[in-house]
Amino acid sequence: MSSSQKNNRSIQDYKYMKLSQDFFKRYVVEGCTIGLGSGSTVEKIVRNFGLLEYKDSLEFIVTSLQIRIVSESIGLKIVDQNKSDKIDIVLDGADQVDSDYNMIKGGGGALLKEKILISSSQKFVIVAQATKFVDKLNIAVPVEVTPFARNFVMKELKQIGGLPKMRMLDKGYPFITENGNIIYDTLLPKYDNLKETERDIKNIPGVIEVGLFTNHADSYYKITGENDFELLVPNRG
Repeated sequence: MSSSQKNNRSIQDYKYMKLSQDFFKRYVVEGCTIGLGSGSTVEKIVRNFGLLEYKDSLEFIVTSLQIRIVSESIGLKIVDQNKSDKIDIVLDGADQVDSDYNMIKGGGGALLKEKILISSSQKFVIVAQATKFVDKLNIAVPVEVTPFARNFVMKELKQIGGLPKMRMLDKGYPFITENGNIIYDTLLPKYDNLKETERDIKNIPGVIEVGLFTNHADSYYKITGENDFELLVPNRG
């Protein structure tokens, strides 16, 4: 590794360390249970949990194999969600966040577990690069589908004006989620009335989950620079 690569890595690590310390101070207390989403930004923060003096008192529920492997490598205690009385806080990323704090998630394929975890938690926090924050959502929405219904769901998505495209791997095979399902990345005809759109897509027989997240997080960490972030807190009034 060149000296410039080493310097870039140290700057990046410091950036996430600063954000991590703020998150720990605000949301993490000894003995709490923490849900972990997926993605590269979340992974960097997860690694910093290993530096906490009280890390052995914490319990973690993970949504993806990626984060499970990282968590195990630094000695975090992973528990089964069904054996946990409560989830105090969830930390997750986002593919896009609009000005009303609606989100598109599921780029990594863990949207089902992430939505279950967020719905089960006392609080949840989103961390994402500034480029992910937009005025209005405009990217494809992941729709997780049981393979048995792939043709029917594609037809139904097209009937509501969507443009579904099955997610594929580089070698030409369909992307399969950890739950054994496929994903249709679906451009919508419009990105209005998102709660209704989320409900309507979810009600299509064969759809397991949809990557529209219309419930607001407690806060959003917007990464604005090498070592800086902005903390956004939605007005719940």
